[in-house]
Amino acid sequence: MNRRSNSAILFSVFLFLPLLFSAPSTAADKIDVVESETGFYYTIQKGDTLWGLSKHFNDSAWLWPELWEGNDQITNPHWIFPGERIRLYKKSGSQVITQTDEVQPVVDVQPVAVIPVKPTVGKKATGPFFLYPSIDRVGFIRKPPVPPSGTIFEVQGRKVLISEGDTVYVRPEEDTAQGVLIPGSRHTVFRYMKPTDERDSEKTIGTQHHILGIVEVTKQEPDMVLAKVLKSFRAIRVDDLLMPFNERDSKIELKPGTPGIDGQIITSEDHTELTGDYTLAFIDKGLADNIQVGQQYSLYSKQKTVLENDEISSKSLPPVDFGAFLVLHTEQTTSTVIITSAAKVIFAGERFRTPIN
Repeated sequence: MNRRSNSAILFSVFLFLPLLFSAPSTAADKIDVVESETGFYYTIQKGDTLWGLSKHFNDSAWLWPELWEGNDQITNPHWIFPGERIRLYKKSGSQVITQTDEVQPVVDVQPVAVIPVKPTVGKKATGPFFLYPSIDRVGFIRKPPVPPSGTIFEVQGRKVLISEGDTVYVRPEEDTAQGVLIPGSRHTVFRYMKPTDERDSEKTIGTQHHILGIVEVTKQEPDMVLAKVLKSFRAIRVDDLLMPFNERDSKIELKPGTPGIDGQIITSEDHTELTGDYTLAFIDKGLADNIQVGQQYSLYSKQKTVLENDEISSKSLPPVDFGAFLVLHTEQTTSTVIITSAAKVIFAGERFRTPIN
């Protein structure tokens, strides 16, 4: 019997965060529509062993065969080498979530654990990291909004929807700094959105910047520029806006959460009614609250005691964690996160907190 069969028999209940298979796409921004490398990883250091890594990340050294199972590049579990990248697993109970437009999810609920992260002091970080190749498509909420550097006013071929390879005509904003829209420069295509349907949401929360794609300026004219669409993350249209492109690192170092944080989900990035595993969402905490990229937080719900006469007691039971997310981008008062696990569907307004170890 080979090592895969042995490890499958010994350890059968695991949740692998990268989700390396494709599933039907929905309106939500799912990890399954991006590169399969997405997920939690760790770079092996001198002295590491699968036994020790399993004990650290899975709380049991005896689970090392499952760690070996998920890393085919390791031919001998007794020989792992510094600098080699391995996938990490997170122990969890099994969960099945089936969702259509109106059907409620079927859930086998078990506790969800967050990958432990030890802070590094006075040395270069060498701990686990989250790899998200599509980081450049992650939107954000900012107040005040980013001023656009230009507006798409036409496309060659007069198309309704603009896609990769198309050439667009851009009208620079009057106050755009000289030299921003020059040949060879890259720019992010985006669209302003209200974060919620509330009347004053842009004033109280900020303006959502919905990232649509990336263009590169090819020619500069006196009153316009021509640009080629390099990437189209979502449908681009005439009247969409441009801002300078800032490349972000897809390798996100995991960091401990800030103590004492308690906040809520604002909405999913694509404004779907329900969010779930591997959805991008916004939270109401940011740099002002010491939220940092790479931190993990727990989603929780409050439980109430039900008496024998079916009345609900005013005394609540301790909160129960049912999921987790990772911070991908931070603004002053908001952040963009990715739901990495959930034992039930997630609604806007759901609460989160610093993980309790």
